[in-house]
Amino acid sequence: MMTSILTLWGVGTGRTIRAHWALRELELEYVCKPILARSGQTNTPEYTSLNPRQKIPLLQDGAFTIGESAAILAYLARKNRSGLLAPLPDDEIRYAKWLEWCFFIVSELDATSLYVVRRHSTGKGLAHIYGEAPTAVTKAKEYFKAQLKFAQVVLSDERRYLLGNQFTTADILLTTCLIWAIEYGLSIPEIFLPYLERTTGRPAYRAAREANCQPPLGFAFRTEEEPSVDRARSLG
Repeated sequence: MMTSILTLWGVGTGRTIRAHWALRELELEYVCKPILARSGQTNTPEYTSLNPRQKIPLLQDGAFTIGESAAILAYLARKNRSGLLAPLPDDEIRYAKWLEWCFFIVSELDATSLYVVRRHSTGKGLAHIYGEAPTAVTKAKEYFKAQLKFAQVVLSDERRYLLGNQFTTADILLTTCLIWAIEYGLSIPEIFLPYLERTTGRPAYRAAREANCQPPLGFAFRTEEEPSVDRARSLG
């Protein structure tokens, strides 16, 4: 079990909430440094000395620091050694499947798809920094929906979570990506609605959202089966 003081740097994004969520699921005490992305707060000498990449989130565990949200989640799950949030390594098959899901979500759904949408969209996106690219945004959305079918098949097998009945960091990653997608206007297959209600209904998620300084989550949930109908859902 962890004995050193944990400090989490970063709030306000779909990636920072992942670390807050994992810490709350594990019931670990930690100090929050509520710095924001693209605010200048990640460029200070103090923070740059901790994280030269100048990104959030960042976790300090004593003298050790680790960045990248998925890596933070894996570190917390492994070091806690309770079997919570990840299969134990001696369960080689389940552990490998957990790794596969985590790598797939952060590479194919997050970085390759959703972040392209965010970087090049106007409005709530970052096109003012990275430039508008409507074709890239359209193709990234199409790619996201195509890749999401892999998770859809698994959940159609009446699993509660990606690894069956065990909630893991893979579900934290997938949930934040689904919310991100909805906020950017992507339609999500109907099967993900009960899944999102399960994951965002967890007390640790609610506490993490508050710690992450997120506004109450309410959005129009549009399904692929009913593309013309917006159904207001609040998962908060």
